Amino acid sequence: MSDTKHTLPAGAHPPKDDAARSTPGGRGLFSTEDWWAVWIGLLVIVVAWALFASGSSIKWLAVAPAKWTNLEQAARDVAAHLPNYVALFAVFALLFSIGLSALKQRVAHFLPSFVILFIASVLIFVLGAWVNAAKYNLEPPLVALALGLLISNVFTLPAWFSAGLRVEFYIKVGIVLLGATLPFTLLVWAGPVAVGQATIVSVVTFFVIFTVAKALGLDKRFAAVLGVGGAVCGVSAAIAIAGAVRAKREHASVAITLVILWAIVMIFVLPFVSRSLGLSTAVAGAWIGTSEFADAAGIAAAQAYGDFAKHAGGAIAGAPEASLQAFTLMKVVGRDIWIGIWAFLLAIVATTRWETDERDGRAIKAKADAGEIWARFPKFVIGFVIASALVTWIASHYTLADYRKVVTPDLVAPITVLRTWAFIFCFLSIGLTTRLRSLTATGVKPFVAFTAGVAVNIVIGYVLSAHVFAPYWNSLGQGS
Repeated sequence: MSDTKHTLPAGAHPPKDDAARSTPGGRGLFSTEDWWAVWIGLLVIVVAWALFASGSSIKWLAVAPAKWTNLEQAARDVAAHLPNYVALFAVFALLFSIGLSALKQRVAHFLPSFVILFIASVLIFVLGAWVNAAKYNLEPPLVALALGLLISNVFTLPAWFSAGLRVEFYIKVGIVLLGATLPFTLLVWAGPVAVGQATIVSVVTFFVIFTVAKALGLDKRFAAVLGVGGAVCGVSAAIAIAGAVRAKREHASVAITLVILWAIVMIFVLPFVSRSLGLSTAVAGAWIGTSEFADAAGIAAAQAYGDFAKHAGGAIAGAPEASLQAFTLMKVVGRDIWIGIWAFLLAIVATTRWETDERDGRAIKAKADAGEIWARFPKFVIGFVIASALVTWIASHYTLADYRKVVTPDLVAPITVLRTWAFIFCFLSIGLTTRLRSLTATGVKPFVAFTAGVAVNIVIGYVLSAHVFAPYWNSLGQGS
């Protein structure tokens, strides 16, 4: 494993809130980064809900670049919405500054760095709005990570810039917002088959990767990050679990790298193999949803198979759109909801079984009394659950069709955009604070463990989609 000093920019020091978060003294509701992530995320959601209930929306604030085909068109769109971007920056800067000030951080150091981070994030988001971005897997958070890695490993960043690279703060706020986009009601709407298949895949894939990683001698926390990254939602899951079990930052970076690698491979492999096997659009979509590791990559693969069906002259059974529908039920609904479940369960396991103190060179288990468990438990997971519960209550007043027609565009979609901004801030910060040396120092063991999960994932996904639950999935493609 690499020395932790390689995970921070030159001259940077671990932020004070990291220390406060791990000590019994920082247990107040406004004294830790975790709690401030909860308050910021829930405040945004409550404001969005209040406006939605009054017939308005936060769409104006949740600005995102429009699709574009040439740079002139992109520049005009950004210029036209410049007031929106300025307002968005002001809100983010204010919320983060309030939290950091309460955590005894120097806001005067944070703001100049955050200005640069925000401008870079705008450019990255604009690139992601290119009409061909999905074709090349240029999802904004992934581009942010790659760009950050490139810059940090080619140039030496000034020490003052590290003040704005608040990796954990950004992702924790993003994960709380993520809860608002995953109401528990979606599981009911998805149906027991989709939920059951997602559960089987999530549990089996996790334990395969976790077991292989431990057998190879990897740290339990690292094994957990790799396991959930392969079992659930890739990038978001890896970051969420890394925070929940207090894994090292480079562990999340390695997991993200593996997720991206296999996600890109599967974009091309799964549609091609599905076509070779003569799978219907819905069955192929379910298989893609079971075996892909990122939403953007999976959507690209499912859409590609739907396009195959459109031009196949009836050679591929099922409606073209059924591929994307089945993928959405399996991946975006069935598997993604497991982020919160795994984060909650593994946070408890980590605080009760894995926490250790170093004394005289020996690892000694920390006392697992209720107070210590609560002090160490990642509070942003609670924020995720509360956000999901709130939107679940809102969604309970609507049918699935009305939810998609009314709630999604005016409430959920704007929150999703704000979540994406937080993820971009986070992934860019991860890249800018990670040295490739820290990734390569782990060797091939993480790759072997993750790939074992990939193999099992693909086989189980095929058997469940094409054989065990095929009648259910094929019903999606009839009369669509």
